[in-house]
Amino acid sequence: MNFRNALVAATMLALPVAATAQPITGLYVGGGAGVNIPTNENFKLNLGNGAVTTGGNKSGLSSSVGPAFNAAVGYGLGNGLRAELEGVYTYNSFSGTGFGGKEQKFGPMVNVLYDFVGLTPVVQPYVGVGVGYVWVSEQNLHAGVFPNALLTAKNGTEGSFAYQGIVGVAMPMAAMPGLSLTLDYRFLGLNGNRDYDGTGVVGGHTFPASARANDSYNNQIMVGFRYAFGAAPPPPAPAPVAAAPSPVSRSYLVFFDWDKADLTDRARQIVSEAAANSTKVQYTAIEVNGYTDTSGTPRYNQGLSVRRAQAVAAELVKDGVPKTAIAIQGFGETHLLVPTGPGVREPQNRRVEIIIK
Repeated sequence: MNFRNALVAATMLALPVAATAQPITGLYVGGGAGVNIPTNENFKLNLGNGAVTTGGNKSGLSSSVGPAFNAAVGYGLGNGLRAELEGVYTYNSFSGTGFGGKEQKFGPMVNVLYDFVGLTPVVQPYVGVGVGYVWVSEQNLHAGVFPNALLTAKNGTEGSFAYQGIVGVAMPMAAMPGLSLTLDYRFLGLNGNRDYDGTGVVGGHTFPASARANDSYNNQIMVGFRYAFGAAPPPPAPAPVAAAPSPVSRSYLVFFDWDKADLTDRARQIVSEAAANSTKVQYTAIEVNGYTDTSGTPRYNQGLSVRRAQAVAAELVKDGVPKTAIAIQGFGETHLLVPTGPGVREPQNRRVEIIIK
């Protein structure tokens, strides 16, 4: 699985439990484990009295994939920038015809990193660079130079200036504020020569010899964690705002004959329906408003509209509506349903409106 596929798989697994990424403010710790993939290393062999042999004096050792570990303590500035002190460790072995040995690298690194806050909703990409000093311990290092020639170096440890580049992503965990899973790629380089003393054998003769290692380059893929102390839990989602209920639940119209205030059979049926429906809703008031057409005088029409409203209210009480819940008003020939001139007998204007609020 390459780095891109591993990143996609880890992101999909983290989606159900991931939280929104936040910048680190204050102290944090982290650690990780993974694989170290070094490039093949070259050793320059010196056989006898420090003199370099002529021909075949460079040995290319094939390096195997080995484990890698790191641990760090750092501080975030709250704006995406953070700095950390990190310890690194790798273990690899060499192989090849006539070649062999084991190698350990360990040492401190000082890293400066930047988190891209808010770039994606679930994961937080980051990049970084670091410098430090790494010791390389060679164990049972041996290499064939040419037929009948062999160098065996003593176990030894030499240090080199080291540098690294880092690119990765962090996935915050919603279940534990401050905790993030991390996945990153690192390139670790060692600069300078390292000399290891040993013995050489040529033609059956044994004498002092040494091996000089050149620059070392390492590719690492690491999975780990990071925990920021004092991280605040994410704010709760805002509560939904309840929609205001409609002020009007039901409206019914009861029509009257000309110059009449008594109810027809059809009118009683409508009033009965309004009374029944009032029990199915939670109302605050029931308005009963009476109206007339423009025939007759305004004063007479005002009185007629009130009598019509009273007749409907009485029928509502008869049908079980509490009298105290009913408000009666008469509007006469105002608020015409069908606009007309004065003195017009319009059936649609001779009405009472029942409003259940």
